[in-house]
Amino acid sequence: MSNGILVVDDNPNIRHLLRTYVESNGFTVCGEAENGAEAIEKAKELQPALILLDLTMPVMTGTQAAPILKQTIPDVKIILFTLHADGNKGLAATPGVDLALSKADSIKKLGEHLKALLAPKTV
Repeated sequence: MSNGILVVDDNPNIRHLLRTYVESNGFTVCGEAENGAEAIEKAKELQPALILLDLTMPVMTGTQAAPILKQTIPDVKIILFTLHADGNKGLAATPGVDLALSKADSIKKLGEHLKALLAPKTV
């Protein structure tokens, strides 16, 4: 598995902003996808360590893609990143999702969670 992060969002401007933010915090973006189906194909190819996954996308939503992504790459961490702030607790229970975050929350929270999820495990 790579150290990379796969950024998945149907909005190219959001993908660009997320890529810029992630890379400015010392992480590598290994690829981008614009929907869940494309994310599955890219994840098979790129083997990311973490997938930053939008909830609402055409073709296949984040909640549809997450269980398939986790089944494909069992060790991958998945953050469901959504505009639906009030549903985060329920969305975090989506199969395959490690964490649900609101896009409306501080971007600093995203950075903190990326660091926590990608921190090396100590024995």
